[in-house]
Amino acid sequence: MAETLFWTPLLVVLLAGLGDTEAQQTTLHPLVGRVFVHTLDHETFLSLPEHVAVPPAVHITYHAHLQGHPDLPRWLRYTQRSPHHPGFLYGSATPEDRGLQVIEVTAYNRDSFDTTRQRLVLEIGDPEGPLLPYQAEFLVRSHDAEEVLPSTPASRFLSALGGLWEPGELQLLNVTSALDRGGRVPLPIEGRKEGVYIKVGSASPFSTCLKMVASPDSHARCAQGQPPLLSCYDTLAPHFRVDWCNVTLPATSCVSPELSVQVDKSVPEPADEVPTPGDGILEHDPFFCPPTEAPDRDFLVDALVTLLVPLLVALLLTLLLAYVMCCRREGRLKRDLATSDIQMVHHCTIHGNTEELRQMAASREVPRPLSTLPMFNVHTGERLPPRVDSAQVPLILDQH
Repeated sequence: MAETLFWTPLLVVLLAGLGDTEAQQTTLHPLVGRVFVHTLDHETFLSLPEHVAVPPAVHITYHAHLQGHPDLPRWLRYTQRSPHHPGFLYGSATPEDRGLQVIEVTAYNRDSFDTTRQRLVLEIGDPEGPLLPYQAEFLVRSHDAEEVLPSTPASRFLSALGGLWEPGELQLLNVTSALDRGGRVPLPIEGRKEGVYIKVGSASPFSTCLKMVASPDSHARCAQGQPPLLSCYDTLAPHFRVDWCNVTLPATSCVSPELSVQVDKSVPEPADEVPTPGDGILEHDPFFCPPTEAPDRDFLVDALVTLLVPLLVALLLTLLLAYVMCCRREGRLKRDLATSDIQMVHHCTIHGNTEELRQMAASREVPRPLSTLPMFNVHTGERLPPRVDSAQVPLILDQH
């Protein structure tokens, strides 16, 4: 009975926790070829009342992935500047992505370690309205990707760009960070930004100003380090700093990360030529005459030269070293003749004393060494027998 009373509250708590972790579901409708931006706000995941603001010290990070997969689909990206800022899911769907996709988002509260899940159901469909054959992509160096994803900066960019385009409605097609195109991370200096590519499309043709920017004369000026030809007033400055130096036409297949403007579909692409299969035999070419026969070649001489020459050189060096070390020794006799008598006597004295000390060390029961007894008068040269106790005679007479 006691065990039943213990487990009943625990099961109630677990069931309540499972009920709280049930994922919220939101349905969104992205369009093919149009930019899709979804903001991951802290208020949505904290479930706060309307009159309660989010505390500024709350740290929340997000993790998003396609249901049943570890990562997002290839057309969708996620970015968040810091745990204090909201996160963004953005991208532009392709015709292959048309259909239903489910994105699972998990929010982590870094302060309380709480987790909240949300399920985004994306129903990707085709856009309505006219086609947008005239498309241009601008590299804005003064902003990061998350700074232009909100609707206010994006609308401001389209309004400013309207002065450089023919009258007509402009639509935002895609937003891509410059880092995703191979750009470098800027230095941590104030005012340095990563850069963002903004792709805009319209049914109206390009203006003369944009065509002049994409002209070969502008490319030649940019190659010399000069500004490109811009016949109109830059209405994007100073809020958006766009690099107008490079323009890519549709014929260019390789796009460099440093390109600032890409203009697409303004010129129809030529149709690909279908290759005609042949019989596999090359036609006769009088300028190409490959050899038909290769003469035999004997490599014995080359092998002998390669092996014998290093061996001979090594043998000569060995003989020279042996002659220097063994055949040119001076010998002890020549050494003794070149040494003075005083130096030889001093050497022999040191050698004899050393041998005497070694004999004393081998056997302690030996008489006192003669070199320590006062038997020799250095002034008269007379040898006298010891008259006093030899044990009390100092080794150095000057100390007596």
